Amino acid sequence: PMLIPIPALNDNYIWLYARENLPLLIVDLPETDKLFHLLEEQHFSVEALLLTHNHADHTDGVAAFKQRFPQVPIYGPAECTACGLTQVINEGDLITEHYRIQVLPSGGHTAQHVSYWVDGHLFCGDALFSAGCGRVFTGDYAQMFATMQRFAALPDDTIVCPGHEYTLSNLAFVQNVWANKSAVENHRVLVAQLRAENKPSLPTTIGLEKHINPFLTATNLAQFTQLRQAKDTF
Repeated sequence: PMLIPIPALNDNYIWLYARENLPLLIVDLPETDKLFHLLEEQHFSVEALLLTHNHADHTDGVAAFKQRFPQVPIYGPAECTACGLTQVINEGDLITEHYRIQVLPSGGHTAQHVSYWVDGHLFCGDALFSAGCGRVFTGDYAQMFATMQRFAALPDDTIVCPGHEYTLSNLAFVQNVWANKSAVENHRVLVAQLRAENKPSLPTTIGLEKHINPFLTATNLAQFTQLRQAKDTF
């Protein structure tokens, strides 16, 4: 399969996924210039645009996309309705022409945030990051903790594709709070090298995150909440 993170804005990623010779799925769309250029250059066709949540840095490119590709369906949670969805999805199976996509409720960063699990790839927007998780703008820590538990239950070889390049700053926080520093330090060295070469630190995997991500492995709500609030002020 093909998996391409397109850097956008300051530290966002637009994710492209396709099985061999099939049309692409696009996840989140902050802007369109690089995307349009790539689609044109590679003669890719697009099956669907998937939105994880309604923040502008994930949806600002949708209007231009609709203009250019009026026939491509756009899926997302109800909070994205104003972005011009063709279909609202909140959970369950989303069947497109070539893909069966599992929609996982993953609220906490926004109330109706969703993630998409397809062919062992998790596109999780701002819910889960490498070595971190999204800010809980809703104040509903229980909802976000439930989201983390849902992700932790996925297979370890799940390929995780978050919406932002936050790995280095997240690892700096984890080094402060986690007793097992060796896995975190090893990964930090690797990520620092990748970033120095201007390469993404992503995707990651659920298995790796279990060694470097205290939010994913928090065992109860109080522990999760304490960690997230500490990260907010780090």
